[in-house]
Amino acid sequence: MTGKQSIAVKALEGTWNVVALEIDGAPMGAIPPGACIQVKGSKFVTSGMGAEYEGDVVVDDSTKPKRFDLVFTTGPEKGNTSLGIYELDGDSWRMCLTTRGGKRPTRFTTKGGTGHALQTLVRGASAKTAKTARGKATAVPAGEAAPELDGEWVMESVTMDGKALPSAMAQWRCGLAAEGEVKVMMGPQTILHAKFAVERSHSPMWMNYVHVRGGASQAGIYKLEGSVLTTCMSKPGGARPDSFVSVTGDGRTLTVWKKQ
Repeated sequence: MTGKQSIAVKALEGTWNVVALEIDGAPMGAIPPGACIQVKGSKFVTSGMGAEYEGDVVVDDSTKPKRFDLVFTTGPEKGNTSLGIYELDGDSWRMCLTTRGGKRPTRFTTKGGTGHALQTLVRGASAKTAKTARGKATAVPAGEAAPELDGEWVMESVTMDGKALPSAMAQWRCGLAAEGEVKVMMGPQTILHAKFAVERSHSPMWMNYVHVRGGASQAGIYKLEGSVLTTCMSKPGGARPDSFVSVTGDGRTLTVWKKQ
């Protein structure tokens, strides 16, 4: 690493917590608990997105806006490179980068179909603290198993905090449920990984999440109609929905899935 590269990367060293995320022009209302990026030297580790992504950071701060590449060396993205731009403002780091190939962004905005992600991060706990938190066992959610939900589900539609996401986004996202765990994917990236259980004695039936990263809980409801699954989940720590509706300000995520 050159001296200039070393100085540029040093400014990024530390643990950064994701506080805002927008993909394809749509804000993600519920940030996965514990989502963070740790940078040490020229290496990075992304945690809290359902899997750990590791690799090298390549920075060029001589451009406007500043540029960086994330070269993935382990994890689900191994062999891929995300191209991005970034800016630092004290303990705030904003970046816009590719998530499924394509040209490097030139502005801190996203549009439908581009596959670009806009993230805002703030400096958080030390890497040691984050590593300790990741090592804790995940609590078991209340309820019982739901083997009828095992399998792969394709997202038909999703409304987050009252805003319907573009249909193009739903087409490249899927959920996987198996043996009491659920993963929600955005392309190759896992954005939610949780243990789940159901309580069928209620009407509508209840669904409970406990996030594998961070241990936060989400309360929801669901209905299964043939091969169509509809879920409505609260924001982490929020009150359980009583209907399959998401309006601005309620933090709910209303999703319709179809089984593969």
